[in-house]
Amino acid sequence: MAKDDLVQMDGKVIDAGAGGLYKVHLDNNVDISAKLCGKMRQFNIRVVVGDRVTVGVSPYDPTHGLIMYRHK
Repeated sequence: MAKDDLVQMDGKVIDAGAGGLYKVHLDNNVDISAKLCGKMRQFNIRVVVGDRVTVGVSPYDPTHGLIMYRHK
């Protein structure tokens, strides 16, 4: 699946787990687990608890996503 197929949603990081997994509370009151996408990992973008992020969610498995952007 390409990144173009993902549904983009905004949310807030509520927990940073081991292995690079994050719990994100989306604006539609759903909690999902997400990990950093490749470009954020490549350029060493840090994500901490409380950050507003844009998450790409797969339409096939809406419980997992990719953190694509950290808002300032």
